[in-house]
Amino acid sequence: MSPIKCFKSLLIFALFALLSSHVFAQTIDKQVLSLEGAKTIAAAAEAQAIANKWNVVIAVVDDGGHLIYLQRMDKAPTGSVRVAQGKARTSAAFRRPTSVFDKMANARPALTSIPDAVFLEGGVPVVLNGRVVGAVGVSGASSEQDAQMAEAGISALKK
Repeated sequence: MSPIKCFKSLLIFALFALLSSHVFAQTIDKQVLSLEGAKTIAAAAEAQAIANKWNVVIAVVDDGGHLIYLQRMDKAPTGSVRVAQGKARTSAAFRRPTSVFDKMANARPALTSIPDAVFLEGGVPVVLNGRVVGAVGVSGASSEQDAQMAEAGISALKK
């Protein structure tokens, strides 16, 4: 290979290396909640539900609010399916527990006009290493009990 061709090849390689490092610098690495993690959360939430004789629906979503796993216990109300998913989606979207909005809605009723948001306690974000990687929504018991089960599920994931 002639020195000119070798230089051109080296120059092209260097250009591609520079361009690819620029593209890499514009991305971030992030943790994602796996199906296995979602099942771990649901199993721990279910264990607490069984111990207390609560029939609930447990929804686990990713950080974008997309459903990863849904579990409806026997005798859980069918209406709780959509409510649990809504709590999880809302918690993931706003990156905080839905209990925050449940309390605020009385003072600021306009909050309830936000489309597709469910501002009932029972949605809790899954935070790992300071980042929200998903959320859990539970519905079928009282709102406080729903939140308790969601927290129990998240605690099992962090063990």
